[in-house]
Amino acid sequence: MSTFLSLLNSIRTFLVPVHRDGLKFLLPVAAAALLFLLLWAPLGWLLTILALYIAYFFRDPDRVTPLRDGLVIAPADGRISGIDEVVPPAELGLGPQRRVRISIFLSVFDVHINRSPVAGRIKRSIYVPGAFLNADLDKASSENERRNLVIETPKGIEIAVVQIAGLIARRIVTFATEGDSVGVGQRFGLIRFGSRVDVYLPPGRRGLVAVGQTAVGGETVLADLDSDEPERDARRS
Repeated sequence: MSTFLSLLNSIRTFLVPVHRDGLKFLLPVAAAALLFLLLWAPLGWLLTILALYIAYFFRDPDRVTPLRDGLVIAPADGRISGIDEVVPPAELGLGPQRRVRISIFLSVFDVHINRSPVAGRIKRSIYVPGAFLNADLDKASSENERRNLVIETPKGIEIAVVQIAGLIARRIVTFATEGDSVGVGQRFGLIRFGSRVDVYLPPGRRGLVAVGQTAVGGETVLADLDSDEPERDARRS
């Protein structure tokens, strides 16, 4: 009996909840799969595979988020595709000073739930319609469809996080609205089927990650605003 319970616990650990936004896609496909498994098995198995992928794409795992003041946490899973010092887009309202922008590229196999990089209040939320270029391109930050959130921390520091639609992604979903308070690591949205998320740090602050590194949303530390640690060197091995 204890072996059986241990097996059940292992299965529960392996299974990851599906976010509620994915159920509108998953349930009809799963129902169609069951129907066609009875009527025409080849199509039924294809729909079963599609249902499994939808459940996989919309998975919503729990994360263990560092809570120390000053930390900026990755808002998304994916590859760090760029760390650049740029003048932020005027739409963000952050002024003309150059800031470090850390870009995270999400493939269709990454978790697509987005989490707040810091605790604070959403000071501005701006939707910008645009193109659907490859989200890995630098110009995607200014030309693609996007949702801009500027979060003000309790210390009055503004951090911007931008959800950018990609070549395949056609829908940005944001759960939080302007004026809402968010906790660090709190889920605030998702982007369907491949995308990118940019984080703009305060002027003069550096990132603690490297291009090519894999970020874990809600866990990976992108920067420490209370530290003077220099930008880290890294190598691929």
